[in-house]
Amino acid sequence: MSGPGSGILAELTRIKKARSARVSSWNHSGRNHDYWSVLPGETAVLADLEGPGCITHIWMTQDCRRSAGLGVWATDPDFYRKLLLKIYWDDQSHPSVLAPLGDFFCIGHSLPSSFASIPFTVSVNKGVERKFGSPAALNCYLQMPFSKRARIEIVNEIDVPYRQFFYIDYELYDEPLDPGTLYFHAHWRRENPCDGWGHDIAVNAEEADIPNLDGAGNYVILETEGAGHYIGCNLSVTNFQNTWWGEGDDMIFIDGETWPPSLHGTGSEDYFGQAFEMQKNAFPMCGSALWEGDVPGYQVSYRFHLVDPVRFTRSIKVTMEHGHANHLANEWASTAYWYQTLPGPVLDILPVEKRLPIRMPSIGQYPQEPPGGLAEVHKSEEMQRMSAQYAERADASIARRRTKLEEMASESRERGRQNIEIAKRLRDNYLGNSS
Repeated sequence: MSGPGSGILAELTRIKKARSARVSSWNHSGRNHDYWSVLPGETAVLADLEGPGCITHIWMTQDCRRSAGLGVWATDPDFYRKLLLKIYWDDQSHPSVLAPLGDFFCIGHSLPSSFASIPFTVSVNKGVERKFGSPAALNCYLQMPFSKRARIEIVNEIDVPYRQFFYIDYELYDEPLDPGTLYFHAHWRRENPCDGWGHDIAVNAEEADIPNLDGAGNYVILETEGAGHYIGCNLSVTNFQNTWWGEGDDMIFIDGETWPPSLHGTGSEDYFGQAFEMQKNAFPMCGSALWEGDVPGYQVSYRFHLVDPVRFTRSIKVTMEHGHANHLANEWASTAYWYQTLPGPVLDILPVEKRLPIRMPSIGQYPQEPPGGLAEVHKSEEMQRMSAQYAERADASIARRRTKLEEMASESRERGRQNIEIAKRLRDNYLGNSS
């Protein structure tokens, strides 16, 4: 028999026995408010699906605004770090995906910038691009199979409500998954700052050129046990030194090996597919999701091993020097992506106050006071009365908005329950008709 080979495009030429479906934030009343309102401290269940199946695509957009006065709204600049994405497979008690929402989609520092790779894309309106907390359209195309159940949650650790739009596209199968199927994982880590021994020493200075023959002080991107393959990461760097932050070699240790590792690189920018620092580009497998030339002091780099996965049978430890021989003390945060057998590792994450991005002095945020602060001004009785009246109207407006958001949050939870029932009926009908 003959026909096209394997690959994304070749698979489109073959019949596949599956049922396509979606859960989304659509308004079940038929009206246009197609978002969910998620209250502070609330965990929203975006999808709760029975298998066997596979999530094929996730799209999201969201915003979070807080009142800065009557009729004046300001974006929460840090909200991409305050929202936690959790994904559970097959009724495990702990998530296999645990990351701030923004960082999962390669938005580091809560600074969205448009870019396109094969597994992830981010799209931001030009007028608000590369500003803290700007709304953005997020896409993930990584395949996420599940045998029994898939559950996707977002935890709102902001102190105000926010709006969430989403699609979660998936397939259902009427036969069990192949026994060799691996499960998708993602995990976020941070060192703030890295433990550098000579941060005052410039990169590539001869004083920094000391041997690193064990990798013991390297930044750890991923460490896990089991069998599977590592498929890449994104890395966010806040550069305090104001010169080049790289030159750190990547070192990937497989199945418990000691130094030298099976994969030893030649520099941070080399691992991310660049050379002579990072450039303003976003290629299918590597590049800059946020380029520090556009926003000085902030860089987000990515590398995906989709055609060259790093395979392991017992364990893997993915590391990188922060500056040669770990001499720099910049802030690093990363999200690692991999597939492995279950049960997966028990992942942890920093509390919200330790996840917040760093404000470099050259960036600032809105709203802000004048640099010297607000001067003391004498107010007449009328001025005082008008100030009090404005404050009362503002408080009443905020209270009305809070009530409305609470009502919408209750409606969002009901839509979530209905989505679960709709997905269950769809699965039952599909399996019944295919038997």
